[in-house]
Amino acid sequence: MSASPVMPSEVSDKLGFFDRFAESASRLASRAWFFCFCVVLVVLWAPSILLIRNIDTWQLIINTLTTIVTFLMVALLQNSQTRADLAVQHKLNAIADALSDLMHEEGHQKDAAELRDAVGLEDRESTSKNIANAGASTGGDESPAETWRSRRS
Repeated sequence: MSASPVMPSEVSDKLGFFDRFAESASRLASRAWFFCFCVVLVVLWAPSILLIRNIDTWQLIINTLTTIVTFLMVALLQNSQTRADLAVQHKLNAIADALSDLMHEEGHQKDAAELRDAVGLEDRESTSKNIANAGASTGGDESPAETWRSRRS
């Protein structure tokens, strides 16, 4: 994650090849017909024991195929999930920004400051290694919330 919170207007709408591929795979795998296709494959595989006759080879075929597909799908779906999580975080930053401005205008400075402190909280609640990296990427001891405040001034 970046050291300073990002607003939705600052996010590029350009996706790389892998991101587009991962998004397409995610949409494909979330369809009911994909699940039905998987069930049909298993149903077709089950009677293949009559052709193969060796139970070890028969099990190896399905185990290998499912392991490969699972490994690839986890990578693709994780990419899509991470991008979705980041999009939600960017939207929350925009909402916090607008709400903080409104609270400040209404005379609720303490609440507005508390809300600004919450921006970037996901970075500060990370492991100590991530916290050290976040501080190093801002060029010092400045927290993500402080970076956000200085950008807004």
